[in-house]
Amino acid sequence: MDWYPWGPQALDRARRENRPIFLSIGYAACHWCHVMERESFENPAIAELLNRHFVSIKVDREERPDIDEIYMNAVQALTGQGGWPLSVFLTPDLQPFLGGTYYPPENRHGRIGFPALLQGVQRAWTESRSEVDRSARQLTEQLRQIAEGPAADLSAETPSRAAGVGSSEVQRAVAELAGRFEPRWGGFSHAPKFPPDGALALLLREHRNSGEAVPLSMSETTLDHMALGGMYDHVGGGFARYSVDEPWLVPHFEKMLYNQALLVPLYLDGWLITGKPLYRRVAEQTLDFVRRELTDAGGGFHSSLDADSEGREGQFYVWTPEQFERTLGLEEGRFVAEIYGVTREGNFEGKNIPNLLGGSLAARADSLGQDQTDLVSRLQPSLRKLLEARETRIRPATDDKVLTAWNGLMLTAFARAYQILGRHDDLLAAERAAAFLESNLMRDGRLLVSFRDGQARLNAYLDDYAFLARGLLDLYEAGFDPRHLERSEALAETMLAHFENRSGGGFYFTSDDHENLLTRNHSLHDGALPAGAGVATELLLRLAVHRRRDDFRRSAERTLEAYQPLVRRMPSAYASLLLAADLTANAPQQIAIVGSPTDAATRALLSVVRRRYQGCPTVQVAPPPVNDERMALLCGKPQLQGRPTAYVCRDYACRQPTVDPDELARQLGEA
Repeated sequence: MDWYPWGPQALDRARRENRPIFLSIGYAACHWCHVMERESFENPAIAELLNRHFVSIKVDREERPDIDEIYMNAVQALTGQGGWPLSVFLTPDLQPFLGGTYYPPENRHGRIGFPALLQGVQRAWTESRSEVDRSARQLTEQLRQIAEGPAADLSAETPSRAAGVGSSEVQRAVAELAGRFEPRWGGFSHAPKFPPDGALALLLREHRNSGEAVPLSMSETTLDHMALGGMYDHVGGGFARYSVDEPWLVPHFEKMLYNQALLVPLYLDGWLITGKPLYRRVAEQTLDFVRRELTDAGGGFHSSLDADSEGREGQFYVWTPEQFERTLGLEEGRFVAEIYGVTREGNFEGKNIPNLLGGSLAARADSLGQDQTDLVSRLQPSLRKLLEARETRIRPATDDKVLTAWNGLMLTAFARAYQILGRHDDLLAAERAAAFLESNLMRDGRLLVSFRDGQARLNAYLDDYAFLARGLLDLYEAGFDPRHLERSEALAETMLAHFENRSGGGFYFTSDDHENLLTRNHSLHDGALPAGAGVATELLLRLAVHRRRDDFRRSAERTLEAYQPLVRRMPSAYASLLLAADLTANAPQQIAIVGSPTDAATRALLSVVRRRYQGCPTVQVAPPPVNDERMALLCGKPQLQGRPTAYVCRDYACRQPTVDPDELARQLGEA
């Protein structure tokens, strides 16, 4: 295969030789991408067809989500579905005219084989070019309408959107989720089931605001079964990308950094609300997995682990009873196998995915007269032995590129974990990652997308700015180093300068100085990641309080107004934006503590703040005197009796200050 990267060399050749472009988009951990590579791209006859008639371009969707989104929209418009590998045929001026996902090497099960498809495209290109061009123009016009985003609704609906996205849209989203909820196993769809992180975050926030039991019940059912099933790695920690079945038992085994980053805060919040030891354990073990298996020597976080090893999906993660017995001894091996559902028959291709579905842990604890938490503690040495044995196997490949956006999400996860659990290693991991990103992916105040093999590359997207700036803000609220707050504010300013739609509100996904592509898309609804527009809006509202920045608040409010027509159509698709809107509908508490972050009395006050779920409070801590007007909550506030002092405020109006943790707890409960 004569592959080209996306760039001038390939695009100039396609125009010069008037060849169609074959665009293949995938990612390192994508199972079917590897299958199509083995079956077709390494087949000499198929490669010869491509090399003779096409200019072939390979794109990593994780580095180029801008390109991926445009051509995924095209394939979905053509076929009604999408996925990876994404296989798209373009004219030399980048207009798509045909596309799909995986193609087999021959006609199979009603699916056209890849060679037959290539031959058909080549015939159409040479014999029916005018028809190809007409189809490409029509599809491109559809893509441009999609790219307009909220702008398409503004002229017609300006009067109705004055209030912006708010509580009514949140209520409709909760109702939508309740209508789709699967009560047996949790989640909001049938198989395949992806972790619904945005939906769960919204439901937990709604439970906190309303006190209603139903949002919490849906959240608990889903969190429970995701953690008990095989999508969660009970031996090594961490989550696979999704489950192929309804009980969350059989995963698609690839492990993505962003899944860990998005699920850890949910389990931490679930633990704060319910006190379930399972939730805390899952959060801690997932962070330990990231620290152990996805952390670069310099402190950044790698992108993923492959699903395959030794040519088989899941081979690294599955077990037989005999392997348990050899590793743990006969008696202990059988005991642990019984608890984790490891049987002679197996639950996956004759082997076993360890899991705790079916109440096996509870049943064994009852039979022993033990508390489940005590039994879990007793199992830990055996699980460590299993992990050590598993490490002797041939490992799945690691995609070791460091992505700015995903690292920003992981900063939030480690920072929030330190806030809630107080494990110093979590704060250290976040601090090291922030330093890595600053050293390698920030240049002259701008961000780059990706770092690998000593090279940083690509002009950053909205997600990079929004996710990293929010991660730095969360890191400030973890350790209270003011440099993180300053960097977060600076990134927010750059984000507004280059990504905001100043005429209509909202945000573009690419910057105003980005490479010219077929369309410049808005950031819209959530997908596998939260929408950059939603996270950007949350960031601006939080920074507006920290820094008393009315310009940040106004930009956030314009976004909530601009997106309201879109959100009203399907509110549950915009969870990140609804979570941001909650900061205006239910103004969160503002807590200022005048005292050194290292002082034991300051930490005692902070512990009171952090041991309850409050949604998204604003917390500032600094030693006295605080005369910096940019520290809006703390500036000018004195200590009482020379001791660390807490102020509980809303909209900068504060209750009586206190040095007493019990009084602080009372005020937080009433505020």
